[in-house]
Amino acid sequence: MSAWVLPDHVADVLPSEARQVEEIRRELLDTARGYGYELVMPPLLEHLESLLTGAGEALDGLTFKLVDQLSGRMMGLRADSTPQVARIDAHLLNRQGVTRLCYCGPVLHTRPGGPHATREPLQFGAEIYGHSGLEADLEALQLALDCLRSAGVVAPSVDMADARIVNALLDDLALDDETLARVHDALAAKDASAMAQLTTGFPARSRQDLLELANLYGDGKVLLEAEKILQPLPAVREALSNLKWLAAHVDAAELSFDLADLRGYAYYTGARFSVYVPGASNALVRGGRYDEVGAVFGRKRPAAGFSLDIKTLVGVLPPRALRGAIRAPWREALDLSAAIVALRAAGETVVCVLPGHESEVEEFHCDRELVQIEGHWVVQAV
Repeated sequence: MSAWVLPDHVADVLPSEARQVEEIRRELLDTARGYGYELVMPPLLEHLESLLTGAGEALDGLTFKLVDQLSGRMMGLRADSTPQVARIDAHLLNRQGVTRLCYCGPVLHTRPGGPHATREPLQFGAEIYGHSGLEADLEALQLALDCLRSAGVVAPSVDMADARIVNALLDDLALDDETLARVHDALAAKDASAMAQLTTGFPARSRQDLLELANLYGDGKVLLEAEKILQPLPAVREALSNLKWLAAHVDAAELSFDLADLRGYAYYTGARFSVYVPGASNALVRGGRYDEVGAVFGRKRPAAGFSLDIKTLVGVLPPRALRGAIRAPWREALDLSAAIVALRAAGETVVCVLPGHESEVEEFHCDRELVQIEGHWVVQAV
């Protein structure tokens, strides 16, 4: 095999795409800062028990593992940044009030999330800690939508669910882990025949609710239908009420509900959302409430947030036009050097044409050139 061939689902990011990735990264971080979110930079690798303990256990199969040559301990390359940010909130900041944090960095996955997905997403996310009210859930969702709009996404649609609904209906059944996983998979796939087979022997009311749950997806009428047909368990009633409130306040082009949705990481404990955009086959953003995520670090705090992959986001957006640049000759003249320095200080891109390369095409679109007229260096259109 050639030494330059990369592993499957791992790719270099070339100049035109890298430029868009970086521009969007800055726009997302600026949008989060506008909401009062502070940037943190967790390490790419940690001791394995820190990454996979508690809520992070669901990430075990996605995490690359290696041995630390200094300590001999097992380490992992992060597959998701949320557990790391929860650790920062719990142990390093340890604030008593509301804490808003955002991050942007690569994560690594042992396997791709789809046929054309990367195993090295550039994950951007935002987390709000310390407030248990729905205001935090709404802020996380609204920030996610505003981030997409700042990047140029038009008409994002939101699909909502609540982890407590499925959990409440299964809570008293005492299922083993394998059966529970199969029930979750059947619900997510809306596989009625599998659900009918799996629930054979369940209490009649629980079986009926689970079979009905697989069909509870669609517009806002789904919430009213769920109130009529599902058991009036406190957790179910609270979840449906919360979804109604969020639906009434969120600013989305299209809003739908899938009450059996359990996709994404298993640490969600309340309302959860997925954001879809034209051109993407899967959800571009996933988020929600995960109040248990910091418990393993000794500080259980209310938490809500979201994450997305900037590389995937770039892939569904139209290419951005190159910002115009200025071509300049290469000479040792001090007045020319001073003119170039002044232009760059003003925010312009100035590309000096090296001797012998005058006919080459640059990555930058040079729509102007620096020329000498009557002893002065001036910029004029090409």
